[in-house]
Amino acid sequence: MKLLFDENLSFKLAERLSDLFPGSSQVRLIGLSRADDRTVWNYARTHDFMLVSRDVDFAEMAALLGPPPKVIWLRSGNQSTASVEETLRHHAEAIGLFEKDVGAFDEERAACLEIY
Repeated sequence: MKLLFDENLSFKLAERLSDLFPGSSQVRLIGLSRADDRTVWNYARTHDFMLVSRDVDFAEMAALLGPPPKVIWLRSGNQSTASVEETLRHHAEAIGLFEKDVGAFDEERAACLEIY
């Protein structure tokens, strides 16, 4: 399960979380630092990433367009990179279930997972 971190999240998260989410990246690392949301969305869809962002924009796109890609919306406000890492580690099991559409997500194909 690969995560693509939005521009508003540190590129360091991809490496720090590589034990749980191998193959993850950040928009700057793939040359999309100034790309519009739709370009990032299409890249994530084409390359089998789940998008991770603090912004509502991708959550709204997920509701409108549906997956893929799936979106993980971090609702905890601005936090340090270490805090974001801790939050994602804490929710790793839920993220795995979300990716596979199982557990609480199996009644319909969920497009966005909100994490607090």
